[in-house]
Amino acid sequence: MKRKKRRLKEYRFTTSMQKKLVILFGLVLLAFVGLSVRLILINKDSGEQYKKQVLAQQEYDSRTIPYKRGDIVDAKGTPIAMSEKVYNLILDNKLIMEKEDYLEPTLAALFQCFELDEGAIRTYVTQNPSSQYYVAAKKLKYEEIAPFLELQNDLENNPDIKGVWFEEEYQRLYPYDSLACDVIGFTGKDNVGSYGLEEFYNDILNGTNGREYGYLNDDSTLERTTKAATDGNTIATSLDVNIQSIVEKHILAFNEEHRDEAREGAGSSNTGVIIMDPNSGEILAMASYPVFNLNDTKNLSGIYTQEAIDAMDDDAKYEALNALWKNFCITSTYEPGSTAKPFTVAAALESGKITGNETYYCEGHLDIGGHTIHCHNRLGDGLLTVKQGIEKSCNVVLMNIGLTVGTDTFMKYQSIFNFGLKTNVDLAGEARTDSLIFDPNTMVPTDLAVSSFGQGYNVTMIQQATAFSSLINGGYYYAPHVVNKILAPDGSTVKNIEPRILKQSISESTSDIIKDYCNGVVTEGTGVTARPAGYTMGGKTGTAEKVPRGTGNYVVSFMGYVPADDPQVLIYVVIDEPNVAAQDNARYATVMTRDIMTEVLPYLNIYQTEELTEDEIEEMKQKEELAAQTVSKNSVSGNEVAEESVSGNELQADTESESSEGAGEESESEEKEIEIDPETGYAIDPLTGELLDPQTGAPVDPTVSNLE
Repeated sequence: MKRKKRRLKEYRFTTSMQKKLVILFGLVLLAFVGLSVRLILINKDSGEQYKKQVLAQQEYDSRTIPYKRGDIVDAKGTPIAMSEKVYNLILDNKLIMEKEDYLEPTLAALFQCFELDEGAIRTYVTQNPSSQYYVAAKKLKYEEIAPFLELQNDLENNPDIKGVWFEEEYQRLYPYDSLACDVIGFTGKDNVGSYGLEEFYNDILNGTNGREYGYLNDDSTLERTTKAATDGNTIATSLDVNIQSIVEKHILAFNEEHRDEAREGAGSSNTGVIIMDPNSGEILAMASYPVFNLNDTKNLSGIYTQEAIDAMDDDAKYEALNALWKNFCITSTYEPGSTAKPFTVAAALESGKITGNETYYCEGHLDIGGHTIHCHNRLGDGLLTVKQGIEKSCNVVLMNIGLTVGTDTFMKYQSIFNFGLKTNVDLAGEARTDSLIFDPNTMVPTDLAVSSFGQGYNVTMIQQATAFSSLINGGYYYAPHVVNKILAPDGSTVKNIEPRILKQSISESTSDIIKDYCNGVVTEGTGVTARPAGYTMGGKTGTAEKVPRGTGNYVVSFMGYVPADDPQVLIYVVIDEPNVAAQDNARYATVMTRDIMTEVLPYLNIYQTEELTEDEIEEMKQKEELAAQTVSKNSVSGNEVAEESVSGNELQADTESESSEGAGEESESEEKEIEIDPETGYAIDPLTGELLDPQTGAPVDPTVSNLE
C-alpha cells in the first residue's frame, strides 16, 4: 500500500507544471496571434503581388472556345455573309525563357514562318520574361500558320520550339464586298451587328462561346472539362445574288454616266431600286447608291476625295459614314409624286365615291382654297376619263377625285395603305413617317388637293412598293420581308417564315380596274419607255420637287410590274436629284427600269409574249450598249414635274408629260387656239403669261428659243 501511494505521488501534476503549461500555451497563442496579424498585413500591403507569384508558379490549360456566327445566304444558298476561323499568334515568354535552349530555336521558327519585326519581338521576349500572353500577330488564316505548326509538331527535329500557341476566333467576311451592302449590314467588335440583316437578326446569328479548362501537372496530364461552343443560326434570304448584281450594275452605270454633268459628283444624290414579288412580299433585290465595302466599312475614298477626307474631323467623318451606311430604300423619306395617283383612284372606287365612268375637264389648273394649282399641261388636257387621267397623269382629274372622296375617307385609306406607319420589314433602320402625313383634323382642301397627286406627305420606298403591290395583286397587303428561313448550324430548318397577309386594302374588282389604268400608262401614257421589249407591263411614273421648292431639285421615279395581266414581279426605281441640267424628268427612271428588267425577266423565267418590232430587235442586239446609255436633255420627249410653291395667290403643282408617244384620244385642248410667242416659239399661258412647251404644256426656260 505504501508503495502504491508513493508511486501516485511521483506522477502528480504539480502546480509548477501547471504554471509552465499555461506559460507555454500563452506563448503559442501569442505566436498565432502574431502570425495572423502578419498575414493580414501581408495580404493588405502585398496580397495581389503574392497572389500573382503563386499563380505564376502554376500552369493552367484553359481557353475560350469561340462560337461561329451564322451565315447569311441568298435564295439559292450562296453565302453573302460568312464567318471564317482565324488565329492570333500568342507568345508565352515565361515558357520561352524557361530554358536557355528554347529562345533561339523558337524565334528562328517564328521569323521563318511569319512576317514579324525581328528586333521588336526579340526585345519584348527578353525584356518581359514573365509575360505569358503577348499577341504577336492577328487574324492569320490556317494556311499561314500551317508551316509553323509543322515545325512545332516535329518534336524529333525541333524539340526546343516552346511557348507559342494560336488563339482561335472568327472573322466576318463578305464574299461580294459591296453587293447588297445596305441590306446585309455589318458586324463590329464582339459580333454585334450594325444595320440591315446583321443588326435585325443579331441574336439569331450569334451563338454562345464554349470553355475548356483544367490543371496541367509536370507531365502535362490534365483532368479537362470542356463545354462546347454553340454556333449561331444561318438566315436564308429571298435575295438573289444575280438579280442584285444586275440592279447594282445599272445603278452604277447611270451614276457614272452622269458624273460631274451638271454639278461636281456622282450621277445622283441617291438612287434606289427595289424588286419584289407582289404576291408574297419577298424582296428579290434592294439596292441603293452610293455603296460601301462591307469588308472595309470605314473607307470613304469612293465617295470623297482624299483632300476632303483629310479635312474632316472625327464628328464629320462619323456623320459621313452614318449617311453612307444607311439604306436609302427604308430610311429616307420623300414625296412620292404621281406614283400616288393610283392610290387616290383606288380609294375613290373602293369607297364608292366614283364608279370609274366619270369624266373631268382639265383646262390646265384648278382653283382650290384660294390657290391656283396647275396641271402638268398648263394649256389643259381637255375632257378626260378617269383612266385617261391616270395615263396622262392629270393633276386636275386627281384633284377633282380627291375632293369627291373627302378628307375623312382619303385619310382612312392612307392608313389602310400603311402610309404613316412602318411596314416592319425585317431590316434595321426603317424610318417612321407618322409625323410626315397630314392630320385629318387640321387638313384643309388645299392639303387634300395636293395629296391626291402625291404631294404634301412623305413615304419611304419600302412603304410605296409594298402598298402598290396590294393594288395590283388583288388587294392583299403582304408583310415585306427579306428572310424566308432560319437554319441550324447542321443545316436543319429551325423556322420557316411564310408570307403573311396583314390585311386586304382593296377588293379584287378594284385591283383589276387599277391594273387596267396602270397598264394604259405604259401602252398609252407617260411610261411607254419603261417597257422591256417583248413584254407587257403596267406602272406609274412619278416626280416630286424637293423642299425647299424652286431650287430645281427633284426625285424622279417609276413603279412597274410584269406581266401586265398577271403581275409576278414588281420594280420600283427612285432617282434622287439626278445630276443633269433639268432633273424634272421621269424618263431617267423609266429607262433604268427597262434596262434592268430586260435582264431580270429572262433570268426569272418570265418569257416574252409580245412580237418584237424591228426597232426592238435591233435594240435587243445592242442591249449591252443600251445599258450604258442615258437620256440627254435634248432626247427627252417630255417631262414630269412636281412642284408646290405658293407665290401670291398661285400654287405651282405637279407637271407631268414623260412621253408624247401613244397619247391616247385627242383632247379638246389640242383643238383650241394657242397663242404663240413669236420671239421664242413657245406657247403663252393664258392665265399667267408664262411661256410653255406647246406640245406638253409644261413651263420652259424663256432664255432658250424653240424656233429652228
